[in-house]
Amino acid sequence: MPRAVILTALPVEYLAVRPHLTNLQEEMHPQGTIYERGKFITNGQAWEVGIAEVGAGNAGAAVEAERAIAYFKPDILFFVGIAGGIKDVAIGDVVAATKVYGYESGKVGEQFFTRPALGQSTYALVQRAKSEARKGEWLQRLPDSPVSQPLVFVASIAAGEKVVASKQSDIFQFLRTSYNDAIAVEMEGFGFLSAAFAYPNIQAIVIRGISDLIAGKNDDSVEPEQVRQERAARHASAFAFEILAKLEMASQSLREFQEIKISATNLQQRRRLEQRQEALQAEWNLRSEKLKQLRQALAIESGISVKFQLEQQIQEEDKQLKQLEDELNSVEQALHSVNESLPKTEDEWHSEKL
Repeated sequence: MPRAVILTALPVEYLAVRPHLTNLQEEMHPQGTIYERGKFITNGQAWEVGIAEVGAGNAGAAVEAERAIAYFKPDILFFVGIAGGIKDVAIGDVVAATKVYGYESGKVGEQFFTRPALGQSTYALVQRAKSEARKGEWLQRLPDSPVSQPLVFVASIAAGEKVVASKQSDIFQFLRTSYNDAIAVEMEGFGFLSAAFAYPNIQAIVIRGISDLIAGKNDDSVEPEQVRQERAARHASAFAFEILAKLEMASQSLREFQEIKISATNLQQRRRLEQRQEALQAEWNLRSEKLKQLRQALAIESGISVKFQLEQQIQEEDKQLKQLEDELNSVEQALHSVNESLPKTEDEWHSEKL
């Protein structure tokens, strides 16, 4: 069964993810992180999904992403939550990040010199997000039909350690100047993608719902902040699960391909080890026979100088035989390890994959 992990920062985000899953069971990581593991059923197929609320901040998101990867060993990794809109977006819209800027990376002298750092979402997930954004089928995963249809943007966002709440702030002006293609700002995406970067076999993406407009004005008398956040979180979660639903077969095929590739690599390694073992054994046999002849010659030789030369040759052959024996033992141990990961015969390996 393919496996996904969805991380969130806030309770409102976590609670938007849970309704998409069934058979939820709580689990605790040895370090104390609380997870829930459940099932996502779509079109008769099932995903195993682990979820966690990891708190705010890039550093914490990186640590928790690394921990979740080691614990669940997922195929797909999502960070789902809310964000503030910088430009072009409306409250309730969704942003699937092509990349996330770590906007606080730089050098501070008499002024701040930015040194752009970024995390990139996986190409395949970005392409899938673009496709699903065009279709709009993800809206069917919402519990209620929205009054106005939200849009999905596949674009850049920015992440730092500060809550940006005003368009008059220095940080907002800095973002508009230095990262003017970013359309939303949040606090975890850069750390999350930085951790995922170390695992090229895991696909990862950040998905955010817009709960506030930094460049505009939020009228709390019309719609309170809590309502905006809940709606934004539901929209981001619905879009994430629509992507997951469309990735299922591709993920299963990818896993099968990787298993075949690993088995084929191990089979090639076994053949090389067996060839090396045969060569070492042949050399050992020759040197063993030569040593036997030298000892026989030494036993009947009476000349002191010749006996000395024979003794030197015997010592050298003994040394070479010992080295060959050590190498043969190493090859045998390596062969044992490889054989443990393969079927007993090549025919069994081929039939198992067919």
